[in-house]
Amino acid sequence: MQAGELTISNRNDDLDLDMVYAFLSQETPWAKGMPRAIFERAVAGSLCFGGFVDGKQIAFARLITDEATFAYLCDVFVLPAYRGRGYASALMKHILASPSLAALRRIVLVTTDAHHLYAPHGFTSLGNPERYMELHRSDVYGTDA
Repeated sequence: MQAGELTISNRNDDLDLDMVYAFLSQETPWAKGMPRAIFERAVAGSLCFGGFVDGKQIAFARLITDEATFAYLCDVFVLPAYRGRGYASALMKHILASPSLAALRRIVLVTTDAHHLYAPHGFTSLGNPERYMELHRSDVYGTDA
């Protein structure tokens, strides 16, 4: 898919997994210190999307999904040098229009500071937060992120 100058692919063979792993494990608080083997298992068990400009991957998003009823959206990023150009929004539009995701009953995500990115695509605060529970192991990668 082409969105302006952004090309989007959900083929794992197209992804620059070295760049994605380096960014996630070194630059993000939620995946800092993630071992490469865990990252590779996560990618293998997920539906991943890459955003490319001039053949270089500059964006990524991963969904853990059954592609029938539910998805958890995570690991969304645009490299810092490419932010502010609408690439994240274009990536979100493409993801949400994908045939295997467009009819899902629920897509959830967790964000600390990107509500402005997701709200225009229909994401809202939890309607019934009292129903949600979590088991959060913050030190699973040997860091306290």
